Amino acid sequence: MTLASSVIVPYAAYLRVYEPLAAFPEPERSHWARYAKRDDLPGAQDELRRSLADLLPVPPVAVPVHESADAFVALVDGVTCVCPWRTRLRGWLALEELPERLPGPLLDAALPPVVRRQAVADFERWLERNPDARPWIRSATWHVPVRWFVLFADEEREFTKGDDGLILRYRTPMVQARRRVARGLKVLKESLGEGPLIDGLVDVGRWLEEFHPRSLVELDYGGLVHTLPAGQLEEDHSAADVAEGLAALREGDGERAGSAYERLTDRWSVIRGRQNAS
Repeated sequence: MTLASSVIVPYAAYLRVYEPLAAFPEPERSHWARYAKRDDLPGAQDELRRSLADLLPVPPVAVPVHESADAFVALVDGVTCVCPWRTRLRGWLALEELPERLPGPLLDAALPPVVRRQAVADFERWLERNPDARPWIRSATWHVPVRWFVLFADEEREFTKGDDGLILRYRTPMVQARRRVARGLKVLKESLGEGPLIDGLVDVGRWLEEFHPRSLVELDYGGLVHTLPAGQLEEDHSAADVAEGLAALREGDGERAGSAYERLTDRWSVIRGRQNAS
């Protein structure tokens, strides 16, 4: 693996939205309808391998030249829903965040300035033609943002073993996710007033509003399942801790809210420690 790939694609978790076919205009709707009937649908590991492929040339290709025609597919109450990868768009968005995450010399070694400048210019031209574009997938490296857990309930948690290994994820209907965001914001604003957690949850809520109301929302631990032993993963009920913390704040029980938050920070500090050691 090259320096660029190891820097840009560390262990990550994903927040995804699967929209029903009816949400897409033609001819994209027909494309996804045909696509969903394939027998060889790619999975998360396929997406990761393809995203790394463009980083191998010298100089690396910071963003794919063409947009991906692939998607994740889910059947929700008999309705086919798709989550387009939009790898090119997500590559541009990730590129914007790199200067905040990496020291200048390391960033220049991974992706030379001339490569980044060309990618930025391409993105600006593309945005002029696609001003309403938004990704169906958000990612977070080495952790799951606390605000993401607000969208889910503990009973929606799935911990299984799939073809690519262990899977830890939550899935919920869009209507439930939006309702929980609204309730969470109300509690946080009344209890805390303002802060980064509130700002982040507002941002997630606005993003969810961009999608069809009958969509499916998924939180996937992705590569993070490789950072903890299976036993610790099995005991990970972070959405329940967040729900308990919000309930305690609503009831004015600061001590119980603090205990729930402490469980979260203790759990994720282990993963952060592995990041610093890598």
